[in-house]
Amino acid sequence: MTRTNDIILRTTTTLIAFILLGFSIYLFFAGHNKPGGGFIGGLMTSAAFVLMYMAYGFRAMQKILPVKFRYIIPVGLLIALTTGIGSFVFGQPFLSQTFAYFQLPVLGKTELATALLFDLGVYLTVIGVTMTIILTIANDRAED
Repeated sequence: MTRTNDIILRTTTTLIAFILLGFSIYLFFAGHNKPGGGFIGGLMTSAAFVLMYMAYGFRAMQKILPVKFRYIIPVGLLIALTTGIGSFVFGQPFLSQTFAYFQLPVLGKTELATALLFDLGVYLTVIGVTMTIILTIANDRAED
């Protein structure tokens, strides 16, 4: 198999993936107050990973990012379910949220909400499901 000259793709992928990952983090943190959150943040992160897989190949990305994405799915589901059930501990309805302000070292006075933990579970689940589906299809195609 001959490889094409893909220097432009690899160079632009580095920049575009960095922008996509930064934007996905913004969407993740903005989600409990504005549109966005775990779902769209997870899709943006998956898009960045897929772009890197396309530019650098499966073997190179496995060395750089040695993650079994199918194991991220139950972790994300467990986090989301725990935050929903956690409201019962405090005598609140299922999936109730609360927030408080904390003084963080670099960020200063910051609002932290329990919805952020739920979004983290959704974020991880979406990344796990999306990447598992795409990499499974890609590996099936490569074996033909």
